[in-house]
Amino acid sequence: MRLFGGLLIGAILFFLVLPTLLVIPISLNDSSYIQFPPKGLTLRWYSEFLSDPDWRAATIFSLKIALSTTIASTAIGTMAAIGLVRGNLPGKALLQALSLGPMIVPHVVFGVALYLILSPLGLTGNFAGFLVAHTVLSVPYVIITVSAALERFDPSLELAALNCGASRSRTFFSIVLPNISPAVAAASVFAFLASFDEATVAFFISDTGGKTISRKMFEDIDFNLTPVIASVSTLLVAISLVLMGSIYLLTGRGED
Repeated sequence: MRLFGGLLIGAILFFLVLPTLLVIPISLNDSSYIQFPPKGLTLRWYSEFLSDPDWRAATIFSLKIALSTTIASTAIGTMAAIGLVRGNLPGKALLQALSLGPMIVPHVVFGVALYLILSPLGLTGNFAGFLVAHTVLSVPYVIITVSAALERFDPSLELAALNCGASRSRTFFSIVLPNISPAVAAASVFAFLASFDEATVAFFISDTGGKTISRKMFEDIDFNLTPVIASVSTLLVAISLVLMGSIYLLTGRGED
């Protein structure tokens, strides 16, 4: 019975992963249209992705936004987590629920709301608008991850440092942060992925002047469907796997 259960779970996982795995050979297809199985193997589509100025611009734009979002959301989310876990705030449960709102509200609804807010301010299609939108989307991931680490951290260590005369800021940087740093690092990876892979909100707040790689992918699917899409998808999968692997290592280090 246990063997059957293991085989069933393995089959389900393989079925879920199979579409992602099929993207890899499609990206190496020698023909000029998406085809599986590929008739020949080539790296031509990776070369076209790297040499195309529109793809490069969208990739660089996405990386700039994702890196900036990571810094902003990690700082904001860490401070919010400390306030929610260690603070004695009125209506803490409500504040915790509201902080997770961007994860609960459908991204389509969130995208429409952001467009209505950012468009009159001239913040659609530019770096500042994307930074605001993606930071709001990424902060909940940081709050959840850092809050979990703070819940496991012994508060008596903070009290001991405070009783020895350390200020609150010194206690945080000398005692708290070193102990929760693996969780903070893992949260920053989640924030980067949440920004870099985001597609729905990008449809509402991007324009011809500034578009992310996810928006560029969907545009090409509609108007210029070639194996370049598969090559970009393969690169995104590789980046996600590397970052998720780093999260696994960081969380393992935190448990140790």
